[in-house]
Amino acid sequence: MRAPRALIPLLAVCGAAAVVATAGAGAAIELDPDARGPALADAAEEVPPATVNAMTWNVCGDTGCPLGTRPDELVKEISQRTASNEVGGRRVRMNAVLLQEVCSGHVDTLRKSGALRSWSWTFAPMRSGGAKRTCANGQGEYGVAVGAESALSEIEEKRLPSPDRHGRSAVCGTVAAWQTRLCSVQLSSAQPDDDPGGAWRGKQIGELAGFAEESRVIVGGDFTERPESPALDPLYRDFAECDQGPGESRTGALTQQGPGGTAVAKTSYLFISKEAGASCGVSSAPVAASDHRPLAAAVRFR
Repeated sequence: MRAPRALIPLLAVCGAAAVVATAGAGAAIELDPDARGPALADAAEEVPPATVNAMTWNVCGDTGCPLGTRPDELVKEISQRTASNEVGGRRVRMNAVLLQEVCSGHVDTLRKSGALRSWSWTFAPMRSGGAKRTCANGQGEYGVAVGAESALSEIEEKRLPSPDRHGRSAVCGTVAAWQTRLCSVQLSSAQPDDDPGGAWRGKQIGELAGFAEESRVIVGGDFTERPESPALDPLYRDFAECDQGPGESRTGALTQQGPGGTAVAKTSYLFISKEAGASCGVSSAPVAASDHRPLAAAVRFR
């Protein structure tokens, strides 16, 4: 694991004091139960602080992927990485996950899996020619998903401008207990039959930038583009990326893997509201379950 990045210095929002409940090094940070109420309608009221331990991961769940024909093993891998991920040099339990290239069958199994059984889940399919895309391995529809330890509400599937053959969607849900909007997305690929020039990705990123209107938001996913790409300018302008480094530098650990599991590029991101702080983590070891490494963060809304 590479050396942890320092917290991104950002503005703080008003909030009540949080109670940190730790049940060991791998425990998640919880809110005071008294703070777990519905979203506040009056913006003048204080918003309680919250810590969201979020993981975004392109799990490569279809046929042709490392575990594409072994769905039970992939679900087990997702569950294990949700239970314990390294962030800032310590093991942390995730309380939110954003998945890409996942099949609806995987999500159905996650809904029944151990500690994740009590979680709230939502899934949105990708589309081809207007029809929902299906996984070739018999695991249902192919798309993106959001899971959260607390209840999701205001769930929305947002269709993004895309080439007809490879329609893209974002799926979002609000966790009222954290007053946070969570969104998972996979943008168009650079494949010759998809978006090799990046024109569609530019349009898709423009749509995502509109999510900055929310006071608390985490947008995660596989964006295809590298950090230095001008296409990402609107997101870096309106959000902080959890692994971007000091000031306005656009860096981060590599998340996409090449042959043999070698890390080759950063294409996965967690963009968060600027009124927060975050520390990030990406495994330095190859991940055999996918061609991408998960990106995990502890996001602190104050």
